[in-house]
Amino acid sequence: MTDVTFHGYSNLGPDEQAALLRRSETDISGFIEKVAPILEAVRTEGDRAVARFGRDLDKANITEATIKATEAEFDAAFKLVSEDVIEAITFGIENIRHFHEEQKPEAMWLKEIKPGAFAGDRFTPIKSAALYVPRGKGSFPSVTMMTSVPAVVAGVPNLAIVTPPAPDGSVDAATLVAARLAGVETVYKVGGAQAVAAVAYGTETIKPALKIVGPGSPWVVAAKRSLSGIIDTGLPAGPSEAIIFADDTVHGGLAALDLLIEAEHGPDSSAYLVTHSRRVAEEALAALPEHWARMTEQRVQFSSAVLSGKCGGIILTSSIEESYDFVNAYAPEHLEILSQDPFAHLGKITEAAEILMGPHTPVSIANFCLGPNAVLPTSRWARTFGPLSVTDFVKRSSIGYVTAAAYPEFAKRAHKLAEYEGFSSHAHAVSAVRDNYLPKRG
Repeated sequence: MTDVTFHGYSNLGPDEQAALLRRSETDISGFIEKVAPILEAVRTEGDRAVARFGRDLDKANITEATIKATEAEFDAAFKLVSEDVIEAITFGIENIRHFHEEQKPEAMWLKEIKPGAFAGDRFTPIKSAALYVPRGKGSFPSVTMMTSVPAVVAGVPNLAIVTPPAPDGSVDAATLVAARLAGVETVYKVGGAQAVAAVAYGTETIKPALKIVGPGSPWVVAAKRSLSGIIDTGLPAGPSEAIIFADDTVHGGLAALDLLIEAEHGPDSSAYLVTHSRRVAEEALAALPEHWARMTEQRVQFSSAVLSGKCGGIILTSSIEESYDFVNAYAPEHLEILSQDPFAHLGKITEAAEILMGPHTPVSIANFCLGPNAVLPTSRWARTFGPLSVTDFVKRSSIGYVTAAAYPEFAKRAHKLAEYEGFSSHAHAVSAVRDNYLPKRG
């Protein structure tokens, strides 16, 4: 049996408690150095570098001529994917689209601030975006759904998916199905740091984008950070992480079941069960072997590495308040509140990107088909970032309009403040000088 890391939180010193907050991506300085030559090669060599890295790093059969998925590949994907999987993708996309349509801001609002003076906002879609869909430890049509749908709802006219190719040079068939059903027909077979560079700089085949969104490995995170001055890299989305918060009203076996959801993504994931109930903690520990017995060998290896390592395990707190404090300090990507009365705890938790309530709302449902976006900030960035949304694909312009009748009152105050701050041109623009150019009021 894997030795699951078990922490008695109150018995830990300050440094040990702080260590529990660290994620695998916290220190990516080494990756910054490693991605630098990849980024430069893509910038200077374009498609040639993209294809070479596809062969060397992804071990894929890729050439410069096959970087972009063809229409025939899209068509074939619908024959390769079973009808029940296509139905599940369709179901998820419908819910995700409905959620994001409700989320979409009105195109413009304008309110009268003072009589004759109006101010508001206008929202317009950005012109292009790249959607990163990882593949290294599995295939993720769900990420395609989560990144594509809000971008399409926002009205972004130029969308492209970048995703690592398989060894035979293909794109995961379900990813192509999800892309087409969501409304995206451009898919490039490129992943990792080279994908970020390709959409930042552009190549002979890959059009440059204004923004890239989607989760990725530390290589992708490092590339985004390195190129953040060239392309908008969106919310920080790295390796998966989750906290299962459980009170004493649920069975620990249920908590263990859900603890494995994000832990199985890969050994660089982070996953904790946090509870003040020793019974729940012990039941969870006892149930894990039974749950592992039902999983594939690869996912057992990934999740056991997480739960026995420095970024996962079971945390037993001394009180429910201490559990709240740890969750807020951790600021998880995914948070489940396992309780028969989850709303009793909701008001105490302010730092989490996604909060899933009660025993019938596991991360699985949220990841695939509930509707809210499952591309979420990681590594404590939930303290300042929210989930990917329609607003990530639109830009906001402030609108102002002052009528002739309202102008004198505003000009008087603006002139006074301009003089105080020492800006003479600001002051002249709202002085009698302006009056000489304005139509005379009858």
